[in-house]
Amino acid sequence: MAFEGLTSRLQNVFGKLRGKGKLSEEDVNEAMREVRLALLEADVNFKVVKDFITKVKEQAVGAEVVKSFTPGMVVIDIVNKELTELMGGTHSKLAKSNKPPTVILMAGLQGAGKTTSTAKLAKMLQKDKHRPLLVACDIYRPAAIKQLQVLGEQIGAPVFTMGDQTAPVDIARAAMQHAKDNGNDYVIVDTAGRLHIDEALMEELRQVHEVTQPDEVLLVVDAMTGQEAVNVAQSFHNQLELTGVILTKLDGDTRGGAALSVKAVTGCPIKFVATGEKIEPLEPFHPSRMASRILGMGDMLSLIEKAQTGIDAEKAAEMERKMRTAEFTFEDFLEQMEQVRNLGPLDQLMDMLPGMGKMKDMKNIKVDEKQIGRVEAIVKSMTKEEKRQPEIINHSRRKRIAAGSGTSIAEVNRLIKQFDDMRKMMKQFSSMMGPKGPKGPKGGMKGMKGLKGMLGKGMKFPF
Repeated sequence: MAFEGLTSRLQNVFGKLRGKGKLSEEDVNEAMREVRLALLEADVNFKVVKDFITKVKEQAVGAEVVKSFTPGMVVIDIVNKELTELMGGTHSKLAKSNKPPTVILMAGLQGAGKTTSTAKLAKMLQKDKHRPLLVACDIYRPAAIKQLQVLGEQIGAPVFTMGDQTAPVDIARAAMQHAKDNGNDYVIVDTAGRLHIDEALMEELRQVHEVTQPDEVLLVVDAMTGQEAVNVAQSFHNQLELTGVILTKLDGDTRGGAALSVKAVTGCPIKFVATGEKIEPLEPFHPSRMASRILGMGDMLSLIEKAQTGIDAEKAAEMERKMRTAEFTFEDFLEQMEQVRNLGPLDQLMDMLPGMGKMKDMKNIKVDEKQIGRVEAIVKSMTKEEKRQPEIINHSRRKRIAAGSGTSIAEVNRLIKQFDDMRKMMKQFSSMMGPKGPKGPKGGMKGMKGLKGMLGKGMKFPF
């Protein structure tokens, strides 16, 4: 995940500051040397790092420690605020034209994920009841038009195209009229990219810009290109006057320095981030939440927002009751897997939980999508009665389920055993917590000790 190395390095730095009554200049200098190295290793722009360290030092030297706080907390608070400012301070919203349609011009190099991001942006707008029109102006990349048409079909958004023999500027002009005639309140123009920045690319973009007069010029940059992403952003900004950046592949194996550098270097805010290949809506970029995640404090607000949009509250309450009373069945298990899947990859969700970086066992969890598919196949091969009463699944039934799901009897046995263990654990956990939770008459320290014991034995999930 992005920033993993930076997060662990920063946590080590702050850990060393614990227990000091007051921060001396030497303490701060030593900590800032390590923070500086950590940021440079994360591929943050050198000048950005220099300015950042200067600002933090000015505030941290001689800072008095409030009674209930450790010096580490004071420094974390200062670093958190400065990181947030570095990335733009507040979330920068998408511009909206007073007179529809609002025009968004998508720019970027080839391979950055421009066409996919165009569809993701359209899907995000659809959630707010808008009617976006996607415009295929990339006439050079083989199958670019077809790709946009397929993505448009997937999300149910119209795609305007005139083939690959018409000049992009003429396509853009015709698309504007089409949007007005058909009541599209947003026009998203997918333009051509190159493997590098050249004059021909810029001239074409300038022509499309002149015809469409966009309200937003969004540059799509690949976070995995690191420092080069910032250089690309600077070049495009100098010629096109960008209004914002979409950072893609932030879930990849990347150092993430682009997210920390691009606003400071170009003055353009990161408006959205994209993760994964699936056509999920773009995620608004919140500097304060990203700073919190970088410092290992999690991002509970984003996690809650995901849960609110992806999970049915009534179903969740009913599921919680079933878990408490051990009525949880394989049918419920399938439904729960589907709801969790809708929230996104499990490792990304765990990344939003506070303190996850410190829990090595949890950090190393990798969820195998193929294995999840095998689990689903096993459960779907059960009869309705077997799903509701797993205890009736004898050897002959297990043999049939294995054959029906294309798995082995050993895998079926393992799933049923793990499912049974999970149900027992849920019931045990519920009784330990007591009717009023961990502080209730049956909960308290006894409950927490019991939970610690269960975790010590190693908690296994049925996938």
